[in-house]
Amino acid sequence: MGVAYAILAMLSFASNMLITRVALTRMPVEAGFLIVLGMNVLFPATLFAVEIAVRSEPLVWDWQGAGLYVLAGVVGIFLGRRMLFDTVRLLGAARASVFHSSAPAFAFLAAWLFAGETTTFTDMALVGVVWIGLWLTQPKSGSQPGLEKMTPQLLRRGLLLGIGAVAGFGFGNVLRGLAVRSWDEVLFGTALSSIAALLLQLAVTRDWPKVMGHFRSAGPSAWLLYAACGVATVCGSIFVTYAMKSIQIGLAALIVHTTPLVIFPVSAFVLKHREELGARTLVGAALVLFGIAILVAT
Repeated sequence: MGVAYAILAMLSFASNMLITRVALTRMPVEAGFLIVLGMNVLFPATLFAVEIAVRSEPLVWDWQGAGLYVLAGVVGIFLGRRMLFDTVRLLGAARASVFHSSAPAFAFLAAWLFAGETTTFTDMALVGVVWIGLWLTQPKSGSQPGLEKMTPQLLRRGLLLGIGAVAGFGFGNVLRGLAVRSWDEVLFGTALSSIAALLLQLAVTRDWPKVMGHFRSAGPSAWLLYAACGVATVCGSIFVTYAMKSIQIGLAALIVHTTPLVIFPVSAFVLKHREELGARTLVGAALVLFGIAILVAT
């Protein structure tokens, strides 16, 4: 069941990347991310209300577990997920998915440091293969029609945002794994994580007239797309947390971040007019998938 939950989490995050690419054309991320975070709170809170109504066990508060969930929300949602939105905007869904797939490198490190999970030399070598593939997927300047012009400055910004996103996801997953082992309240804990991220986003948002203008000018489809992003991302968080109850944190992170298995076929055959995938990109993606596949198999 742990592997099955991790696969469901991967499909949820891959769906979010594809929906995000469309949502960004309907409403700027400054406004849309607030909708995503709102759904991140409402959806698990609703599920928890149903759960608590039908189960016999009462809610028992655990400060350590709650604190870990809140910290996971700050690191994995507020920092990681927001940076992923910007990475999709700058580099496209396909390349953002490859960044997403490299997060296990950070998850392995954090799981070793904080959860006591061991990593072999072979594992680290395969993680190196993943990073080589990640480097190969980076486009040449101006090579991606349909995206923002890939100047060296934008490329560096995209790289930094992508690295920040995967670091947030990697460490955020470990915090979730530690949280669920301390306090088995996945739905309520996920809602706490999202509340922390939403409050931080509200605190750092400065140009409210501009954000409200985006809300007023956006059509219903923009609201629905960002709401779908919120449901997809929070489902991914819920599923990966359930996965880490029964399998190692590092293994769960590896499976969750194989999103290129979904993203690249869709980008090549459905979104081909938006993102051209050259030979260099495909070779890099193949190395990423090869490294992750061997890590999962061993």
